[in-house]
Amino acid sequence: MKVLVIQPKIGMGDMVIYLPYIHAIAKKFQTSVSILVKENSRAKDLLIDDDKIKEIITLDRTNLNSGSHDGISGFFKLIEELKKRQFDKVFIFSSSLRYFLVSKLAGVKKISQYPLFRKKDNIVTSAKVFTENELDSIVSTQPKLCLDKRRLENLKNKFKSDFKHICVGISASGHTKRWSIENYINLCVKIDNKMPSKFYIAAGKNDKELVAKILNSKIGEKCISFENLKISEAMPIIKNCDLYIGNDTGWLHISSALNVKCLALFMDSPVQAYGKYSENIELILPEGETEETTTHNTLGAENISFDKVLKKCIDLLIN
Repeated sequence: MKVLVIQPKIGMGDMVIYLPYIHAIAKKFQTSVSILVKENSRAKDLLIDDDKIKEIITLDRTNLNSGSHDGISGFFKLIEELKKRQFDKVFIFSSSLRYFLVSKLAGVKKISQYPLFRKKDNIVTSAKVFTENELDSIVSTQPKLCLDKRRLENLKNKFKSDFKHICVGISASGHTKRWSIENYINLCVKIDNKMPSKFYIAAGKNDKELVAKILNSKIGEKCISFENLKISEAMPIIKNCDLYIGNDTGWLHISSALNVKCLALFMDSPVQAYGKYSENIELILPEGETEETTTHNTLGAENISFDKVLKKCIDLLIN
């Protein structure tokens, strides 16, 4: 059976969060599956070693409606691309009528999809309920990223045990989700004073100035940036780290899926959606906020306690 999964969310973190459900589908049908995802999901890099993924098809849709799969012509272009692959079954992690019609007109006989025109819901809850109902089985919410064992073993020898190895995630999808770079520099200094450490700076393509500030700071000589690495090259490094500390960003979800202990700072994004799906993630919230009240528009970056973050980092590194 040829199975397709359509996952149209744009983010790298979203791609990771959907992995347990994609893997569950592959297990149920005892076959590797094809996925239709946007390029910014970074699936081709994230899933390079995943044998449950048969093919990654790029969904070219943009907010500006300028992608090759946007508009009427793009609608029919996507139909033709899927039709030639002759899928038997499709799982659509979206309530969009567009993807239902594309699948139907591409000749897919069995279509499973979120309820059309449903209200927006927690990303994890929606995916879990949908998958469990379709597969009639319990599905864990914990994602797992696969790594080639040879690449992992070759790198492991370079990680000396007399240092703590810490991934620092400074990127974010918006400025309100960022803790200040000065806080991260001071945090690294204080951690290194308590226990010799090396820091791996995980940032985005628009964070060059922030990365430069860290590398040129008093802790800079202890820092290595991922800026010139592919995600697939950074993942084995993260896998060997003792801790991830950082913003709610794609690097957090990658670290969690690599079974690394994570301390996530949630300042302006919904905890229930992005912070509770994995036992690997521990949370720091703005002072006065709870898991229920920390969401979009919390704007809590200034209310994250530095001392609380430092103490929790040390606790996680010791235990």
